[in-house]
Amino acid sequence: MMETCDVLIVGAGPAGLAAAKGAVENGAERVIVVERDKTSGGILNQCIHDGFGLIRYGKQLTGPEYAAKALQEVQGVEFSLGNQVVDISAGRIVTMVGKSGMRKIKAGAIVLATGCRERTRGAISIPGSRPAGVFTAGVAQNLVNVRNVMLGKEVVILGSGDIGLIMARRLTLEGAHVKAVVEILPEPAGLARNISQCLYDFGIPIYVSHTVSNIYGAKRLTGIEVSEVDADMKVIPGTGKFMECDTLILSVGLIPENEVAQTAGVKLDKRSNGVVTDEFLQTSVPGVFSCGNSRRVMDLADFASEQGEMAGNNAAAYLCGGAMKAWDNSRGNSMKKGFPEKDSVTCTLCPNGCQVRWIEESSTFEGNRCPRGAEFAEQERVAPKRTLTTTMRIAGDGKSLVPVRSEEMVEKSRLLEISKEIREAAADSPVEIGQTVLELAGGVKIVAAGCVETG
Repeated sequence: MMETCDVLIVGAGPAGLAAAKGAVENGAERVIVVERDKTSGGILNQCIHDGFGLIRYGKQLTGPEYAAKALQEVQGVEFSLGNQVVDISAGRIVTMVGKSGMRKIKAGAIVLATGCRERTRGAISIPGSRPAGVFTAGVAQNLVNVRNVMLGKEVVILGSGDIGLIMARRLTLEGAHVKAVVEILPEPAGLARNISQCLYDFGIPIYVSHTVSNIYGAKRLTGIEVSEVDADMKVIPGTGKFMECDTLILSVGLIPENEVAQTAGVKLDKRSNGVVTDEFLQTSVPGVFSCGNSRRVMDLADFASEQGEMAGNNAAAYLCGGAMKAWDNSRGNSMKKGFPEKDSVTCTLCPNGCQVRWIEESSTFEGNRCPRGAEFAEQERVAPKRTLTTTMRIAGDGKSLVPVRSEEMVEKSRLLEISKEIREAAADSPVEIGQTVLELAGGVKIVAAGCVETG
């Protein structure tokens, strides 16, 4: 039996959740969100680091905290979790499958919020053997942060995208030795704040204009060859150096995920694989909209949410012939990428990401756009502190984890020490966001950044 709805949204990540909010707030009555995972939130659930929410909510949140807040904003929406959309046919008829079987829904309007996928080893054609121990950054993040699987002890990361940089810090906090980040471009691809806090904080070197030119190992990775590249990003013969390691993590780019979009017949950008839309985020198929990373890979979840909310708003407007809002394509990133400016501090307290310098002659700071930038830089100069984000085991389980963070910023010099203490502890379930799960020396409180519902 064919069902009907006003707006159907494919994907329950940050863009999809915001699209549901936008559709309901603009008058759509029956809104359905279809998500192939068993929970909503998408990639946010494994992104336990902070830095989310600075634009949308005006404060630093971890990925799970951001997802929880986004979900709270969605009212009067039906979620169809654990279902995969397999086809969108003429007349906006959506076919999905799940454990309960096949379901067909005719939607008045559709919003595609399917996110993106990672480029793999095959996409960049690294020569060598095919041993275990080679992971994409997102898979590595899921294994460590969600599934409680430690990947290895000696790690090299190829690519300086933000997830790769964040995993360099994450694995270090888990006790691994991250030997290097290798980047084929002459500048890092990630945010300057991540270069500073994920690499420089832990003395992890980054080699730009280099790439992995060979992989060694039979059953398990034993090492890689790292070579310099020329201006055309071609390996320079004779520059290869062997680097022993048991784990290689690839952070080499993202591709919009649009297999479902193709079934609807929407036009894709041949170069990026992103959905082509007009200024109202409507695709080449009337009544079908696209937002977030399925349209164009974005640097911040905040922007994906903002765009998703507008797509949902416009989908509802399409139903009643109302006025649509135009998206500002400049809203994609607000922070500096690449190396931090020399002799500067990258402020992380707001979206500006100011590069703040201490001027010795005048005993003042420059480069900050607000007073908080100077305060942060002074703290960095005198006694640098960080918000620690990690995971904690659930007692009596052995496998389940809850994301946690320090309630207040802690001394940078204590990050590894505190991380070790958390690894050796366990939390009793159930756990709620914001609940104190551990108290350490010096008044350091560790609070849950996610929920665990059952004992």
